[in-house]
Amino acid sequence: MAEYFNYPGEIFCVVCDADIARPWVSLNPKESRIKYFVPNQRTAGRLKLYGVKKENIFLTGYPLPQENIGEESLEILKEDLKSRMLNLDPQKKYFEKYKILIEKKLGKLPTESDHPLTIMFSIGGAGAQKEIMVKILKYLKPYLEQKQIKIILSIGTKEKTKNYLEKNIEILGFKNYKEIKIIFEKDIETYFQKFNLALKKTDILWTKPSELSFYCALGIPIIISPPMGSHEECNMKWLLRRDFGIFQEDPNFVNEWLFEWLESGHLAEVAMKGFIKGEKFGTLNIQKTIKQ
Repeated sequence: MAEYFNYPGEIFCVVCDADIARPWVSLNPKESRIKYFVPNQRTAGRLKLYGVKKENIFLTGYPLPQENIGEESLEILKEDLKSRMLNLDPQKKYFEKYKILIEKKLGKLPTESDHPLTIMFSIGGAGAQKEIMVKILKYLKPYLEQKQIKIILSIGTKEKTKNYLEKNIEILGFKNYKEIKIIFEKDIETYFQKFNLALKKTDILWTKPSELSFYCALGIPIIISPPMGSHEECNMKWLLRRDFGIFQEDPNFVNEWLFEWLESGHLAEVAMKGFIKGEKFGTLNIQKTIKQ
């Protein structure tokens, strides 16, 4: 639209998925002045096939929130990940095999985590899959009662979804539990601020494979709920191919398979793979490109 109506300034498009469809490109791509910031080689290659000029494609990585990363030294991200690794590997199974790698990438781990095992289930948007949230609360209730875990329900800006969850939380007997937190705001900017802050103490991100798939680069293992749309199917395949995420098992048995993944150290392994191999500097790369 900006190009069609002759917007006078530069036009940038940030691609937020692991693949990109043809409608993102103008009818005459060779004449287009739209510049694309893409998260991976696949999207860059796809744009070339669509006819976008090479000089208008910038491989930046996904723009993760800078407040969760720090500068290029990754000082904030590394400190958050140290505590996360302790929660994701309670039996030290992964640590025993990869102690040298962990300490080389993160430094020496603390003796204990600064927070309990914390799972964030994020639905945002239109509130799809809120029923899975309720099942998780139901079958993890004993662990919540014993304060062994904490659950964050990140639901975006839809008050209808908030009312639905609050009603079911009360039905399940969780009305006064501090171990359950809902992130909801009517203002989207405030919501994002609270979401990014909560990620610092999040150990597992359970979400459909939306643009949040790229948050695996923060060293947060992704539990993948069913995708909605072809773009999310592409994101899911991207996560699974790189072992940055695991597709959810039956939510009715979450109390079994989740703790099996924890006891084996597998979630810690997934977290480290995302941290080491995932692209973390998208925001900085985009800033540098715009300033050129």
